Amino acid sequence: MRTVKTLLAGDHFVRNELLATALSALDEVSFDFREVSLPWPLTPYGRVAEVDEASDAEDQLIEALPGIEIAVTQMGPFTERVLDAAPDLKLLVVCRGGPVNVNVPAAIKRGVVVASTPGRNAVAAAEHAVALMMGALRNLPRLQRTLEQGEWRSDLYAYDECGLELDGSTVGLVGYGAIGQRVARVMLAFGAEVLVADPFVDEATDGIELVALDDLLRRSDVVSLHARLTDQTRGMIGADQIALMRRGAVLVNTARGGLLDYDATVDALESGQLGAAAFDVFPSEPVPAGARLLTAPNVVMTPHLAGATRQTALRAGSIAAEAVAAYLAGKDPVGLVSA
Repeated sequence: MRTVKTLLAGDHFVRNELLATALSALDEVSFDFREVSLPWPLTPYGRVAEVDEASDAEDQLIEALPGIEIAVTQMGPFTERVLDAAPDLKLLVVCRGGPVNVNVPAAIKRGVVVASTPGRNAVAAAEHAVALMMGALRNLPRLQRTLEQGEWRSDLYAYDECGLELDGSTVGLVGYGAIGQRVARVMLAFGAEVLVADPFVDEATDGIELVALDDLLRRSDVVSLHARLTDQTRGMIGADQIALMRRGAVLVNTARGGLLDYDATVDALESGQLGAAAFDVFPSEPVPAGARLLTAPNVVMTPHLAGATRQTALRAGSIAAEAVAAYLAGKDPVGLVSA
């Protein structure tokens, strides 16, 4: 039986013991584990050298990597400096949707196969998006605050004050990947009409209408963002796009803060162009004290926790183990990343 020297660089979410359990279930291989425990999410991630969204732990990885053939991490900063210290590394599995914490060209140049774990948080993120959407439609934070303040606001039953239903509404999804597809299925179950704008999708399932982005914005009662952040999508929803939306529409962003102009969004909330908004992601994280968004009307917010479920962490380990199994079998792993 082959023994593979493997580095587990987990954290307080995707724990090393979860990764070890998933890998140890593979047949016909044993692992000689070396472990590094990273501080995320107790310590926020950030930019480390040339990579993004990583724990500042280059020195820890450099010390642990000699002799390692396989490394599995979520937030480990695999910079060029770290990769230079890993001459025996052949496979790097990143337990997230994309390896933003890895210098992928440098890894590939050194013969390292890089894989991610696509879809690991699709269920959690989709469910969270739906929860935020419903919270915004029914203005749940406002209602809770009235009770906390000792009020019983039956006047909020008034026509001009009460919320909206998903049934019969038009919901526009910007992006139709694993998360967007799940949200679409839930929206259809609620009885909503679903529009999708995604330049990489040629056809959708029954009940989904593919449209151009401007058409989606004009027709939707609710717009939910599920696109990846790229040079092409950065700032894709700004003042001009919000002006196209129906007055009183709801805007939801659980994807990436860089997709949306938040100043324009606050302007639209204050003017009534947007009826409500819900966010799990922001242009600066954490949100700066005094940010206009914190006092904007009719906003539901959570601190970038859409993917935070125990099932997500377990799924990350199982998908990572599948990638390792494929590599050991001489096959391309799911989530293979190219430069």
